[in-house]
Amino acid sequence: MEAARLTERMRPDILVLDMLMPGVSGLEVTREVKRVSPESKVIILSMYDSEGYVVDALGAGASGYVLKKSSSQELIFGIRQVLIGKIFLSPPLNERAIDAYIQRAKESRTEEPYETLTRREREVFQLVIEGLSNSQIAEQMSLSDRTVEMHRGNFMKKLGLRTQMDLIKYAVKKGMA
Repeated sequence: MEAARLTERMRPDILVLDMLMPGVSGLEVTREVKRVSPESKVIILSMYDSEGYVVDALGAGASGYVLKKSSSQELIFGIRQVLIGKIFLSPPLNERAIDAYIQRAKESRTEEPYETLTRREREVFQLVIEGLSNSQIAEQMSLSDRTVEMHRGNFMKKLGLRTQMDLIKYAVKKGMA
């Protein structure tokens, strides 16, 4: 592979490689370049804007991925970013990557059930784990017994608890009792 041999001999700071080159893929050249000259940075220039190509290029060791439809200013900016140690993706790719990251974060975020309780439900919960009866809680909070029962039923359901023993175990496990 001529590009890798030249890179090994000349040790350039940066190479801009086409994704598709005659007889060899830009990814193969990138892998070989990173093997023979790890300090040389590689930017892949490509017409393909799909996530799979970008991920493959970065996985092969590229530090940048610039779309062929980009302006020369954008390519120059990408080169400068890579030279100072940053990863560069053409703006449309970068925006999609950020959107995908945000979406994955939203999907993977599992909210702690306790965080779903209202302020009142938390107050009743705390008094229950302190051992107060519904009547005592109603009197202390100036609520009806029925309202306390409703709050208690709501937090039990939200926390997935069925019995008083489940409630105590939950409180101990969470360090609340």
